[in-house]
Amino acid sequence: MQPQPIELNPVLIVEDDAAARARLLRLMRDLAGDQARIETVTDLAAARERLQRSDFVLALVDVQLPDGNGVDLIAWIAQQLPQLQSVIVSAYAEEDTILAAVRAGAIGYLLKDRDDDELRLSLGSLQRGGAPIDPLIARRILALVPPAPAPEPAPEAQLSKREHEILRLVAQGFSNREIAELVTLSRLTVECHTKNIYRKLAVGSRTAAVFEARALGLLS
Repeated sequence: MQPQPIELNPVLIVEDDAAARARLLRLMRDLAGDQARIETVTDLAAARERLQRSDFVLALVDVQLPDGNGVDLIAWIAQQLPQLQSVIVSAYAEEDTILAAVRAGAIGYLLKDRDDDELRLSLGSLQRGGAPIDPLIARRILALVPPAPAPEPAPEAQLSKREHEILRLVAQGFSNREIAELVTLSRLTVECHTKNIYRKLAVGSRTAAVFEARALGLLS
């Protein structure tokens, strides 16, 4: 799915800890306003039921929930509700969990131990089409990519010069709107290039595209 700016309304928070749930609710209200519809549930079963019953644009999902793993919910969302974007907000930063979340379809991974300003800034980047990744998580993802030898990209993964340029800007965290201004192209043209990058790399999100490109040696 082509990443677009998210209005942060309506939003579903999937978090079983009462204090963490209240904190996320407060931060989202700071960003989206008191009129925004922001709902909360405490487990996977309630989340699936609520998501099937009502439309949401964003789900903030904890990893450890009473009835299972939040990564499984993100994979279910990717299959059943592809228009819905998901972000992990968790205290867990294990490499296996991080990679599983990205591969399942999460467009962001944030850590609960960051202060309110950091989380608010990261979540606010969604409104600009960004993919919020905690710096610690980003470093761990990059550390998993072997520095050398870089594998030769498959023929279908060959990117044009323009696609390379746009991919580098995506990796730097720029939104499609910002990239369009930087390379003096229309936003529609940038979106077309981004779709081609996704197709060639066989991915479905910005985070996965950057991860796959680094694994293939397409980004230095």
